[in-house]
Amino acid sequence: MMLSAAPNPVAHLVARSSLEVMLDTLRQRDEQPKDLPPALPARPTSRGRLPSSRRSLPIGLKLDMSSSPKMFLVESTKKEESIGEQSPKKGKEVVFRSGIFGNKRICKVDEGEESPYAKKMETEKCEERVEEENSEEPPAVPSPLEVPIEGKLGSADTIDSVLKKKLRVWCRLPDAKWELGKIQSFSGDEALISLSDGKVLTVCLDNLLPANPNILDGVDDLIQLSYLNEPSVLHNLQFRYSRDLVYTRAGPVLVAINPFKEVALYGKDFITAYRKNLMDSPHVYAVADTAFNEMMKDGVNQSIIISGESGAGKTETAKIAMQYLAALGGGSGIEYEVLQTSLVLESFGNAKTSRNDNSSRFGKLTEIHFCATGKICGAKIRTFLLEKSRVVQRASGERSYHVFYQLCAGAPLFLKEKLNLKAASKYEYLKQSDCLTIDAVDDAKRFHMLMEALEIVQISKEDQMKAFSMLAAILWLGNITFSVIDNESHVEVVSSEGLANAAKLLGCEVPDLMVALSTRNIRAGNDNIVQKLTLTQAIDGRDALAKSIYSNLFDWLVEQINKSLEVGKNHTGNSICILDIYGFESFHKNGFEQFCINYANERLQQHFNRHLFKLEQEEYTGDGIDWTNVDFVDNNDCLNLFEKKPLGLLSLLDEESTFPKATDLTFAKKLKQHLSGNPCFKGESNGAFRVSHYAGEVIYNTSGFLEKNRDPLHLDSIQLLFSCSSELPKLFASRILDQSQKKSGSSRQRTADLQKQSVGTNFKAQLFKLMQRLEDTTPYFIRCIKPNSKQHPGMYEYDLVLQQLRCCGVLEVVRISRAGYPTRMTHQQFAERYGFLLLENVASQDPLSISIATLQQFNVPPEMYQVGYTKLFFRTGQVAALEDARNRAFQGIIWAQKSFRRLQAHRYYLGLKIGATTLQSFVRGEKARLKFYLLLKRWRAAILIQKHVRRWIMKTKFDDQQKDVILLQSVIRGYLARKQYTVVQNCEVSKLNHVQLTTVADKNPERIKVLHEKSKEHPQVDPSILAELQRRVLRAEAALREKEEENSILKQQLQQYEQRWSGYEAKMQSMEEMWQKQLTSLQLSLAVAKKSLASDNLPTQQHGKTDDASPINHYYESEDTMSVDFRTPESTPMKEPNSSERGVMRTPDDGAHSAVSYLVKEFEHRKQVFEDDAGFLVAVKSGQVGLDISPDEELRKLKARFAAWKKEYKGRLRETKAALHKLNSHEEKTRKRWWGKRSTK
Repeated sequence: MMLSAAPNPVAHLVARSSLEVMLDTLRQRDEQPKDLPPALPARPTSRGRLPSSRRSLPIGLKLDMSSSPKMFLVESTKKEESIGEQSPKKGKEVVFRSGIFGNKRICKVDEGEESPYAKKMETEKCEERVEEENSEEPPAVPSPLEVPIEGKLGSADTIDSVLKKKLRVWCRLPDAKWELGKIQSFSGDEALISLSDGKVLTVCLDNLLPANPNILDGVDDLIQLSYLNEPSVLHNLQFRYSRDLVYTRAGPVLVAINPFKEVALYGKDFITAYRKNLMDSPHVYAVADTAFNEMMKDGVNQSIIISGESGAGKTETAKIAMQYLAALGGGSGIEYEVLQTSLVLESFGNAKTSRNDNSSRFGKLTEIHFCATGKICGAKIRTFLLEKSRVVQRASGERSYHVFYQLCAGAPLFLKEKLNLKAASKYEYLKQSDCLTIDAVDDAKRFHMLMEALEIVQISKEDQMKAFSMLAAILWLGNITFSVIDNESHVEVVSSEGLANAAKLLGCEVPDLMVALSTRNIRAGNDNIVQKLTLTQAIDGRDALAKSIYSNLFDWLVEQINKSLEVGKNHTGNSICILDIYGFESFHKNGFEQFCINYANERLQQHFNRHLFKLEQEEYTGDGIDWTNVDFVDNNDCLNLFEKKPLGLLSLLDEESTFPKATDLTFAKKLKQHLSGNPCFKGESNGAFRVSHYAGEVIYNTSGFLEKNRDPLHLDSIQLLFSCSSELPKLFASRILDQSQKKSGSSRQRTADLQKQSVGTNFKAQLFKLMQRLEDTTPYFIRCIKPNSKQHPGMYEYDLVLQQLRCCGVLEVVRISRAGYPTRMTHQQFAERYGFLLLENVASQDPLSISIATLQQFNVPPEMYQVGYTKLFFRTGQVAALEDARNRAFQGIIWAQKSFRRLQAHRYYLGLKIGATTLQSFVRGEKARLKFYLLLKRWRAAILIQKHVRRWIMKTKFDDQQKDVILLQSVIRGYLARKQYTVVQNCEVSKLNHVQLTTVADKNPERIKVLHEKSKEHPQVDPSILAELQRRVLRAEAALREKEEENSILKQQLQQYEQRWSGYEAKMQSMEEMWQKQLTSLQLSLAVAKKSLASDNLPTQQHGKTDDASPINHYYESEDTMSVDFRTPESTPMKEPNSSERGVMRTPDDGAHSAVSYLVKEFEHRKQVFEDDAGFLVAVKSGQVGLDISPDEELRKLKARFAAWKKEYKGRLRETKAALHKLNSHEEKTRKRWWGKRSTK
């Protein structure tokens, strides 16, 4: 650990604070002329001096990083470097940050020539500031922060307060565990402690640490703890973890503890709550939301760096962050593809290890690009250092990549038949580690999910089949065996099912594959020598081919995904990067893979330190504020061990890899020889070496280092891939050769084992590019913690968690966040943002004066901020009050603007309303008048129709009544006539009888007696009956008289109707006469037209053809069917046109035109007349017009008139056509005569 120079404790008693110096400077400036620029505040004489307000803070916030208390100056003064000053950066304005900040180390670290920040540092260099007047440093006195709180409780005041109040304390037991207890009493350096289980112990005060009150148990931010020490932090994390609160803030860092189970902290409801700021508890959603808002506000790229040990939950945390960003920027549909890429890459790049069932065996940087509206417009994935060796070998109890087992378990029947797939236990590459399944994981189900994900990311069925064919080919390559054929262990390939299937899937011939795996072509001059391989060489060559195919397949798959997620045209350059990379690993046996993985974690830790320690404190010092440096664990020595040239681990590894006869033991000896003096390196026996990483010491076994670093693939294997008929092997071979030619510049024939850059150098270059990419972003750190090594939910191992907290520097981050100034702004930014809040006019003042005046107006305590050369630095929460005032002012301004704009809009609306109302009134008036005119016409027509209908109804009713009366009269008259006839007949009969009787009596008296007797036999008529009959006759006569009166009345009405009908007939007759006159005029016009046409033949008439001059008689028929008396004569001669008419029609052309126009007008007129008559008949027939006429008869008459007119009109058309033809022929004859006359002349 490194320390800064200790400040003089007496200096703060004499020297003034930076604010006082700033105010004196302002007073002096006011006394100077206005045109002079303001002077900068004086540089503090002691940069380590704290402001006076800090003296009241708890002393000794430094944590002890070891199990026993020790002073910070021990073993650190030897490593102390000179403190250099770094001037503020030019050309790059510091952006106001509120999300990620912290404390950086004050010392100036030598990044080395291989540092990924070298270029950035060169661009940021500027001239040194003016040297201090007093160059001599004050005497070194221990800083108050150098007194460890872990060693003792603190000063006498702290001891008295803790002991007198009998507060809770943490007690270190003999087994190095911490227990919570309460002080009962104390004596000297010992105290009597009562533990939570009732035991009472006597403990030395050096083994006691103050505990926080119960109210602070489970706070969501470690900064809120009153006492910041290791047991308090562990207890707070365990308290929250037991309640499934897995996220805790540690200043700017989010600590995420893996629950190893499903917790109710995710889903749409939580996403909505964090989007709407309804929740403020620590969460991955909150980190992603802050990154998104900062990107949209400042237009600066953001990055979320997720780190931690293997099994800490980094992959799941990255997926949770991507889900939230997809919900924020969703809408285009591409967010679903981005989410599904995690599933695809997990299948191809994750595997089960001894510590994690889903360990990422590659590094992944996902760049999610956003358009100007905040919607996702594309993404890009970058991968780093895929662990290829896992394809062919792994430790016992581990698995290869998930996709192999998923393919064997879940492939459909047709795919298994095509690829000749078998169970995973049948393949040597999969069964060698005795682990084929994972508990509670269904590989078949995962394969179906993989297929769906490939469809979503738009990987075609053809490309999927190609990828699965390569996977099956790799599995069958592992089943290829060799047999020794001589005493020198030379081998040949055994013909087997694996050989045939591998050749078939690769698309090559079986003999070619056998030759490539068992022999090697060596070019000696112009000759090619075929060398047989030994068993070890053949197996290594087969495995190298399998690893190369899988590595290239993985890179090809990533390229296909990137093509699907390609950034669209709406990309504005803003993006959020999510880094998910393998965590720090330390196994029982660590090889080349762990060497590279831990080196990457060292570089990421250095990036973490750079942003949260170094740059922060360098910025404080460079801006000249009072600041006491905070120590942190610096891993720069370890990075130099890896990267330094020419005596670094990677340089020595590359150097040894170039020697053909070098072995892993020679490499280990070289490391001991050159690096034994490095404090982070220690050589071990049996070819091993020890490296002190930031997370602890790791012992590496050099076995396989050189081979894996070379990663050889012989030219014969490359040529074999070129000869394959399948597309992917050819593509892989072409890429390998392109890489080798770019790096070495050699031709294809000269390419051998070292056909490309070494794995270590290539990984180092990729890592540097990653760091440069992250350096251009605003980082957000998430530290994932693994609570236990057994991956059981609810289990919390204090030692394991504490070791991870120490390694990732979380405790230092909390300390420096509490003591530092997390919010900073330049004078110009502060003045622009808050200057308008001043009550007085400050337009003529400089930004610094405006800033100071603003702070004084809002009564910000001087100890809560510091004024630097270029910036203002604020403690946590101080800017919130200014932001609230700014927001209130903006709300007032917005309200005033809203009211004024509303007034303007209202006036504009009223003007539009008045204009629209006026226009609508005119339009509606015109429409109403038109509607009224139409209604009036319809009303008049309706009155007319009703009149005729009522007339017809009344006439019909009258006719029916008349018929009834006549029928009744006929019956009554018949009855009376018959009755009279009977009476007359009876009288005549009686007279006849009397005559007969008289005659008979005269002749035969006896006969008279007989007749009298007969007459007595007939009964006489009853008088009452006769009286009744007479009464009936009287009643009938009275009724008859009434009917006659009614009949007379009806006759009078009938006469009135007949008079009206005669009037209608007269009107119809007058209309008919008008029609006849019009037809006559039309016929006369046609006759005139014909005569004018016939006038063309006058020359011929003058030559003796007088018969042509006879007048033509035109006749027309009468079309009057409504009048019976009036008839036009059958034929009427057409009158000769008078002299005036002849004067008008002088030319034949005019006459023809006049005749045709008359025909057209007549046609239109007759058409309108027939349409009106037909419409009237339809109205009569439908009952709309009440007239006593027969619609059918009138329709028949209308048809007859139309047929007659049609026949007559056709005749006139033919005549007009003949006349026109004759006129044309006459004109032709005239032209011919004229031409003949001209020719004769």
